[in-house]
Amino acid sequence: MFYDIFAELCKKSDISPSRAALEIGLSKSSVSSWKNSGVRPRFETLKKISDYFGVSVDTLVGDAREETPVYDGRLAFYGELKDHLTQDDIDDIEAIMRAKALRNIERAADDGDGEGKK
Repeated sequence: MFYDIFAELCKKSDISPSRAALEIGLSKSSVSSWKNSGVRPRFETLKKISDYFGVSVDTLVGDAREETPVYDGRLAFYGELKDHLTQDDIDDIEAIMRAKALRNIERAADDGDGEGKK
């Protein structure tokens, strides 16, 4: 299942799975392992892949749920401030949010490192 999602992301990005792996810093043999044995990478690797493709780790492991738009004060607050933020500011804010979310995901993980799970 993981490999199918990975391969689809590669196809959408017009890049081969082995080329994407190399650009992420992984070996071609990792891709072969995912494809042939159905092994899912460790969380750290999933995070690198999710960052590369701009998707969530949940999306990579096939656990993405339909997202519900947030219509609350946070959205209005952002709307008021966005014209006063540079792209670097926005990138910094997104990086902080990702780091906090990653920390929360890691805290919630009860299954160890996830290596070998399908």
